[in-house]
Amino acid sequence: MDRARNFIPDPNEELLDIKPLRSLAPMFPAPMGVNINQSSTPLLVCVTPVGQFPTGFGAGNLPAFGSFATFSATANGFSHAGTSANGPTDATPISAYKTRSSGGTSEHKAKRSSGLAADGSNGVKAKRPKPDYKNLVTGKEIAFLPASNSNPRDTVEAVHMIFEALRRRHLQMDETQDARRRADMKAGAIMIASNIRANAGKKVGPAPGVEIGDIFYFRMELCIIGLHAQSMGGIDYIGNGEDSVAICIVAAGGYENQDDDTDTLVYSGSGGNSRNTEERHDQKLERGNLALERSVHRKNEIRVVRGFKDPACVSGKIYIYDGLYKIQESWKERTKFGINCFKYRLQREPGQPDGAAIWKMTQRWIQDPSKRGSVILPDLSSGAEIIPVCLVNEVDHEKGLGHFTYTNEVKYLRPLTSVRPLLGCQCESVCLPGDPSCACGQHNGGDLPYNSSGVLVFRKPVIYECGEACHCTLNCRNRVTQKENRYHFEIFRTTNRGWGLRCWDPIRAGAFICEYTGEVVDGLNNLDDSGDDYIFQTVCPGDKTLKWNCGSELLGEESTYVSADEFEPLPIKISAKSRGNVSRFMNHSCSPNVFWQPVQYDHGDDKHPHIMFFALNHIPPMTELTYDYGVVGAEPSRRTRNCLCGSSSCRGVF
Repeated sequence: MDRARNFIPDPNEELLDIKPLRSLAPMFPAPMGVNINQSSTPLLVCVTPVGQFPTGFGAGNLPAFGSFATFSATANGFSHAGTSANGPTDATPISAYKTRSSGGTSEHKAKRSSGLAADGSNGVKAKRPKPDYKNLVTGKEIAFLPASNSNPRDTVEAVHMIFEALRRRHLQMDETQDARRRADMKAGAIMIASNIRANAGKKVGPAPGVEIGDIFYFRMELCIIGLHAQSMGGIDYIGNGEDSVAICIVAAGGYENQDDDTDTLVYSGSGGNSRNTEERHDQKLERGNLALERSVHRKNEIRVVRGFKDPACVSGKIYIYDGLYKIQESWKERTKFGINCFKYRLQREPGQPDGAAIWKMTQRWIQDPSKRGSVILPDLSSGAEIIPVCLVNEVDHEKGLGHFTYTNEVKYLRPLTSVRPLLGCQCESVCLPGDPSCACGQHNGGDLPYNSSGVLVFRKPVIYECGEACHCTLNCRNRVTQKENRYHFEIFRTTNRGWGLRCWDPIRAGAFICEYTGEVVDGLNNLDDSGDDYIFQTVCPGDKTLKWNCGSELLGEESTYVSADEFEPLPIKISAKSRGNVSRFMNHSCSPNVFWQPVQYDHGDDKHPHIMFFALNHIPPMTELTYDYGVVGAEPSRRTRNCLCGSSSCRGVF
C-alpha cells in the first residue's frame, strides 16, 4: 500500500478510467506549491463499501453503511455534520452526475503532459469539461436547510423540495436559451456539489424518510434522496465481487421484466440489451448481476422501485417505491433478441402498505369508474365538472353531505374596489418565455410564472395570468388556472376529520389543482362567521409552505424566502358554507401537500384575488389533499381548534 500511495506516473504514461473500489477520497500528486488538502471538496466521491478493507485504507474510520444525512452551514456552503474535508465520504453515485466538484478533476480519461504547465498546474486536460457548480448560499438563505435532528421524513421532503425548486427554475431559464442538458440532471449536480442530499450512505433495507407509495418523475430524484444511487443503472449494490449484495432495483421497462403481479416481480439482469444489433451480447455475471446472484443466497431485503408510463406525458415515466422484496430464485433465459439473460424472481415482503398496487387499482377506476366500490353519489358536481366527482364512504354509515350548491365561481357580495381589467399583452398566438414585449411577463417580474408543462415555478405574493384583455389564445401557457379540471377527484369519509378530498391521479409538485370558490364575505356588516367551518383566510401558513421556493439561491439568485414575520395577509375572506367546489373538503395539515396562491386575471383589485391551490410536492394517487390553514396567533380574530393531522411536525392546534 505504501508503494501504491507514493506512485507518480511517468510523463509518458496514461491515466486510464480510474474507478476506486473503496470509499476514501483518493489522494493525487499535488502540483508544486499547491496544497490539495486546503480544498473542502473531495476530488472524487465514492461508494461506501461493505466487507473487509485492505490494510492501509482506513477501514477503522469508515462505517459499513453511511448514516442518515445531516447538514451544517459553513463559510463556503454546506457540509455533512461531523465529516471533515479530508475524512471518509458518505455514499454518493460516482458516475451518475458527471460533474466536477469545485477544484476537482474530471472523471474522464486524461493524459498528463510532460512537466508543469506555464500557469503552474499539473497539465492534466479533461475531455468535455463540465461546469463547476459553486455554492453561493449565505445569510438567511440557509433557512431551507433541514435541522441536524430532523425527522427523516422531514429531511427527505426538504431535500426533495430543494431539488424540485432547482429543476423548475432551470427549466424556466433553459427555455430562453439553447440548453442541451436536462434540467433534472443540472439540479441533481448542483445539489451533489453543495452536499445537499438525504441518506448519503448506502444501506440494506428501507431508506429512512422514504415511504412506500412515494412517486417520482426523474431517476435523479431517487439519487438525491438516497433511495437508488444509480441515475442510469437499474441495479444498485454495495460491496465488490463475491462480497456484493443488491440493495435496490428499478424496474422501468428497459428489459423484459414481468411485473403484472403486484407482489411478485421477475426482473431481468443488466447488460447486452443494446439497440444496436451488433453490440448485443450475453449478459455477464458481474457487477449488478453478481450482486443480485449473491442476494439470492444472502436472502437480504432489496428495495424495489417500479416504473409506469406517465398518463400526462407521452414519453414520461412515473417511478413508485414499492417497498422491500427478497429474491426467491434465479435462472438464465434466452431473450427474443437471442442473448442469454439472467432472471430473478422477487417476492414482496408481507405486512407492508400498498404501493404499486394502488397505482394499478386507480388506473382501472380511471378507465372504468363503475369499478370503484362504496360509492354513495357518482357525481357530486352534478355535471359542473367535466370529470365526475364521486362521494365515497368506506368508514361508517354516513350516507350524505349537508346541503350546498356546487359551483366553480366566486361570488362577490359587495362591489370590488377596482373592476378595471388588467392591462393585457399584445402577444400573437401564445406568450413566449423571455419575450420583453410581453406585458404579462413583465407583470410577473420578467418571467412567465409557469413552465411549458403548466407547472408553477415560484410561489409569489400575486401571479398575473393572461385575461380577456390579452390578445393571446386560450392555449397560452399563462392561463393555467382558468382551464377546466383534469383530475379524477373523490370526496371520501375520513376516520376522524369528517369528509376529505383525494385524487385517483398522480399530481406533480407545482401543478394546479383547483380554486377555492364560494362567497367573498369580508367587509360585510354584522358578519358572524364563528360557526362557519368553511371559511378561507390568507393566514400565514407554516414553514413547509413558506420554504417552497427555496433552492434557486444555489444558482446565486436572490432569496425569495419570506419568513412568518415578513408575511403580509390579504383582507379577502371566502365562505364555502353554502356554495363551493371540491376545495371546501380539503382538511388542514401541519405537514401539507398543497398550498394556496393568489392569482389575478379578470380585475385589478389585488386585495381580492382568486385563491388557487397548487401541489406542494408530488402527490401519489389516493393520498388526501391537505393545506395549512395557518399558524395560531397569525389572525387574532380567528378561533383555534385542536389539530388531528397526525404528522410528525403537528403544532397541536390550528
